[in-house]
Amino acid sequence: MEYKTRRLGGIIFLALSAIAFLVLNPNSFETHYVATDTPATATDGQTLAVDVLEKLEVKGRAPKTNYDREQFYKSWPTIDGCSLRQRIIKRDLGESAVVDSADNCSVVSGEFNEPYTGSHLIFYQKSDLTKGIQIDHVVALSDAWQKGAQNLTSDERYSLATDPLNLLAVDSKANQNKSDGDAATWLPPNKQFRCAYVARQISVKYKYRLWVTEAEKSAIKNVLKNCPNEPAIGV
Repeated sequence: MEYKTRRLGGIIFLALSAIAFLVLNPNSFETHYVATDTPATATDGQTLAVDVLEKLEVKGRAPKTNYDREQFYKSWPTIDGCSLRQRIIKRDLGESAVVDSADNCSVVSGEFNEPYTGSHLIFYQKSDLTKGIQIDHVVALSDAWQKGAQNLTSDERYSLATDPLNLLAVDSKANQNKSDGDAATWLPPNKQFRCAYVARQISVKYKYRLWVTEAEKSAIKNVLKNCPNEPAIGV
């Protein structure tokens, strides 16, 4: 499989290059750099992420003792016949997502503005999606375990691991680079997505009563200085 990166030269160029590439390389997907939308602004009735951050407890990391991914979940659940992984991919690829007619679940092609890298990814077949996209836990499960999740019930941990609020379809390499880092150790290379990213982390941690470290809170505050009106999600 070939992986090519080109500068986005406009909508017309993108469309023409995508068509040409598909004809010449039917087993490939492309990456185009795109600018991400400007930070969102809270509207009436929405809670600001900076205010929710102040509600989070600040503590040091607990030991990672006994951490195992299966403390949260064993596999993606099936909802109405479709894997949650496929549901998140379909959600994030939006109207471009083409679903396999055989199972009406599996996304086999599509494109989207990938949030972590700021690139526009075009996938021409299912194997490209499998290699190019991973579903990231925005609050990594290991990080959650060390910041309160080990005190949650098994049902609460399962909910945390499978909550769409805590899941994003992202570039595989970017997700691997993130690993289980928090905001103090990793932020998306795409700076224009950082406001939305930390707002989502704050929202997840608030929902599941998780805490932040001093370094983590400081890093999040530094991001939100650039977008003080960024709303929390579902708070």
